[in-house]
Amino acid sequence: MKTAYIIKGYRTAVGKAPKGLFRFKRPDELAAETIQYLLEKTPELDKTRVDDVIVGNAMPEAEQGLNMGRLISLMGLKIDDVAGMTVNRYCASGIETIAIAAAKIQSGMADCIIAGGVESMSYIPMGGYKPSPNYKETNAGHEEYYWGMGLTAEAVANEFKVSREQQDEFAYQSHQKALKAQADNLFEDDIVPINIEEIFVDAQGKKQNKNYIVNKDEGPRKDTSLSALSRLKPVFANNGSVTAGNSSQMSDGAAFVIVMSEEMVKELNLEPVARLVSFAAVGVEPRIMGIGPVKAISKALEKAGLTKNDIDLIELNEAFASQSLAVINELGLNPDIVNVNGGAIALGHPLGCTGAKLSVQLINEMRRRKNKYGIVTMCVGTGQGAAGVYEFLK
Repeated sequence: MKTAYIIKGYRTAVGKAPKGLFRFKRPDELAAETIQYLLEKTPELDKTRVDDVIVGNAMPEAEQGLNMGRLISLMGLKIDDVAGMTVNRYCASGIETIAIAAAKIQSGMADCIIAGGVESMSYIPMGGYKPSPNYKETNAGHEEYYWGMGLTAEAVANEFKVSREQQDEFAYQSHQKALKAQADNLFEDDIVPINIEEIFVDAQGKKQNKNYIVNKDEGPRKDTSLSALSRLKPVFANNGSVTAGNSSQMSDGAAFVIVMSEEMVKELNLEPVARLVSFAAVGVEPRIMGIGPVKAISKALEKAGLTKNDIDLIELNEAFASQSLAVINELGLNPDIVNVNGGAIALGHPLGCTGAKLSVQLINEMRRRKNKYGIVTMCVGTGQGAAGVYEFLK
């Protein structure tokens, strides 16, 4: 089996949805510009030698429809020669594309693939514009197949005994860690600066243009506090514990990496930064989908021939504080190595982008800390979990 390496990876800043900084940027454009930046930073690679562009997306319709992956390939590479496809494993779509790229290269089916994900929750609402549950399944008692994620977060909180106070404390710490990371400029190496053109009509009725650069995550709140979080009302269940403050933010963003065979790495005299050692996707009860990382991490570690004691750093997507805490507690994870720079509660969760975004963040943080092994993991809608084990090489 051949070896697949990650050469470089970048992400955009994450904007709030639906009224944040990326509300005027289409997702296909956001992804294409990220890929262009990635290629500019890899001048050794002739773009005609890219075999495929694989794009993760959780709500592939409207501005994210029509096989957006192929459109992003055309828009980002500016040539006709490179194929493109769109992959949907909901919140794990971004890391699923990296796993597909690595597997194709390992099997000899490709030498160079650009993989990642993009999501605009400003353009496409949660669930899309026309969700249509199967009546036969719901009538047979499987309503939980179609539950909103907030209901599953409440179910996890109840079943795994995660209190409101614990959730709010976790959310507060997420913001504090993210704010410190921003103050220390820890995301500078991750982020692609994106130019936004805002067109609007002023108070005098005249058309105006405004241009600005987005290069900083919009989500972390300096004004948050435990007191403020504790005053928020539950939004998914009467007498519940899940609030807007201890849930991930609706977001817009893109992230991509270059995955390359060892042969091409040597030919181009490149220095890889990491490799995906193993990847696992699992199923769990849809009712408690947030617990998915428990099975996924265990399976990915087994495939890698490692234990949790070998892992130096973990990016656990904070879909909700309740499920993040349940996963940490069930696996006995060291909280000091989980989401060291904050998570999705503070930094946002652009669905199909998130797995790739967390991979970029993990690799760069492993570089700073001189770590060897790290994990990216997330729960996934309709009862799934996913996890990827990375080895840092430099």
